[in-house]
Amino acid sequence: MSAIAPQLANKNQLMTVKNLTSQSADLYIYGEIVDNTDWKWDESDVMPDDVLNALQQIEGLDSVNIYINSPGGSVFAGLAIYNMLTRNKAKKKVYVDGVAASIASIIAMAGDEIYIPSNAFLMIHNPWTFAMGNAKELRKVADDLDQISKGAMAVYKDNLVEGVEESTIQTMLDNETWLNAEEAAKYFNINIVEAKDYAASAKEYLTKYQKTPRALLDKEEPKEPQIEEPKFNKIQFQNELDLLTL
Repeated sequence: MSAIAPQLANKNQLMTVKNLTSQSADLYIYGEIVDNTDWKWDESDVMPDDVLNALQQIEGLDSVNIYINSPGGSVFAGLAIYNMLTRNKAKKKVYVDGVAASIASIIAMAGDEIYIPSNAFLMIHNPWTFAMGNAKELRKVADDLDQISKGAMAVYKDNLVEGVEESTIQTMLDNETWLNAEEAAKYFNINIVEAKDYAASAKEYLTKYQKTPRALLDKEEPKEPQIEEPKFNKIQFQNELDLLTL
């Protein structure tokens, strides 16, 4: 995110539940993953509170479709979101629209079924942070990162294709690995679907990574899909009134 003239969004601008029926609903995680605060840098940012609010609205549904287009963000916020989603008893189908990078790749693993278009990306890497302090404090930070890495690896292990070794994934984590759908399917239990024309989310954030595919950086910022309201058919309505008078 740019530090120049940021546009702050109120925390009350929570993610919305779309296409809600008695059996299913759609959730969109279309932005950076951020910690719970009173303000967001952008209204597309997603906090654990956003997801909690959405899940409370859909409690008891049979299925939930989760659409992800996120560059990642806060590790702890992402882990909280992942745990909340996995606890929900609905059948969860995750669709990666564009990119699920860093902690967003963990969130994607909450799906009972995971779908990635052939031109979308999954990115995995070791957690990192900024730190300052004395030697003892910095060693503590390194130890904390090691523990976080173990938690992330546990999630990836639960979703590995049979025969894939943990050491293989660790090497990928050590080297910031970007996987298109075909590559990701070699390692993780995902389904490849037809390519879609999705824009990458939060391009400024993606520039922080070392190996971001140029195809993502060249795309325009996306907007959460808008659900079209049914058009009012005046002729049909008049015919129905006429029938009522017969």
